[in-house]
Amino acid sequence: MKRLFLLYRNAFGGLSRPAWMLSLVMFINRSGAMVIPFLGVYLTESLGFTMKEAGIILSIYGLGAVCGGFLGGWLTDKIGHFKVQSFSLTVGGSLYLMFLFLEKFEHMAAGVFVLSLVNDMLRPANASSIAHYARPENVTRAFSLNRMALNLGFSIGPALGGMVAAISYKFLFIGDAVGCMMAGLFFYIYFKNKQGHRTPRKAKVETAVTEANLGETEKVRSPYRDRLYLLFVVLNAGFAILFFQLLSTLPLYYRQVYALPEQNIGGLLALNGFIVFMLEMIFVYLIGDKIKKSWLITVGVLVLGFSFVTLNLGQHILLLYIAMTLLSLSEILVMPFMATISVERSNNSNRGSYMGLYTISYAAAHVVAPYMGTTIAARYGFDTLWWALGAFAIVVSLGLYFVVKKIDIAAPKAAIAAGEAKGIAVG
Repeated sequence: MKRLFLLYRNAFGGLSRPAWMLSLVMFINRSGAMVIPFLGVYLTESLGFTMKEAGIILSIYGLGAVCGGFLGGWLTDKIGHFKVQSFSLTVGGSLYLMFLFLEKFEHMAAGVFVLSLVNDMLRPANASSIAHYARPENVTRAFSLNRMALNLGFSIGPALGGMVAAISYKFLFIGDAVGCMMAGLFFYIYFKNKQGHRTPRKAKVETAVTEANLGETEKVRSPYRDRLYLLFVVLNAGFAILFFQLLSTLPLYYRQVYALPEQNIGGLLALNGFIVFMLEMIFVYLIGDKIKKSWLITVGVLVLGFSFVTLNLGQHILLLYIAMTLLSLSEILVMPFMATISVERSNNSNRGSYMGLYTISYAAAHVVAPYMGTTIAARYGFDTLWWALGAFAIVVSLGLYFVVKKIDIAAPKAAIAAGEAKGIAVG
């Protein structure tokens, strides 16, 4: 027991206080996140939408997230991550209350788009904050800490949401509104006097000095002109399409095939958050620097594909728990290192844009995943969907292996160039 305690202490040690506070903000935010996991069930059962209509609205949520990721990344580079996060948390939280009055398809679609637009402005700004406040050697662990807080919150949110939904779905929207606004208030109070959110102007000065010394060929690049990173982002979106079945088709599958009540659906979704919360930081601390990211990510995507195939091995409640455990292990193997790649590929002056594009890849998956999943399930059945996702995982894993391997090879050269640039600028 003592050795286990020391292991956890070492895994969490050395992280800055702002990194812990950012994680606490996300924990508060995600603890109140009860709507999205149950949105598909709410639309089909409470509002009477068809599964295809529910899939369209969930895809519109993803479309708003794409726009929010782009806008959030652009604004982060322009006005700083503090203002973007404050706006997204407080205003985004209040927007949940409008769903108490939306029932028609057109109104629900418009409301979902605006909500996701504002909410997903948070992601690139938050990622830029983590990268800013973390020491270079702790970037992956800082992202893992943030994700640990997200998953701890996610283990609470769906479980609580399942109990609340059994009473009334309307209370879900009120709970999300309160959770987001509380997180926004806490964030504003702690970070309003920090210097980290005033970096854009300083970054521009440093960039100008660097460019003047190194010349045109070494100018700060845009992520939209970084072809290797663009390919990485597309493949990451492929992974996210697989993963986001967790929030779209899986809850519908639990309900329609196994006839699970809301509490049991919430419990299964909460298992994902609990597993990641318990294991991710330890895994990153023990294994993260010892195995190449290309191998970790490839294995993780394959495990995700197998988690869906597992659902076709029979019809027993135990298979649902096995599949969710595999999905959670996949998340641990993939997501912390995907974020690290995006940070390492960027610098202070373009990190908002890089993290914005990285966020957009997940948001784009939010568009494709629910529509694709619900359409295949409605036409051909859930069994066909799970086999198709397993095959798609093989394709994505192979692509990520070669792209991440190439990025890892290029990283040392970029680090050397950055170090030389910094020396020239200082000198």
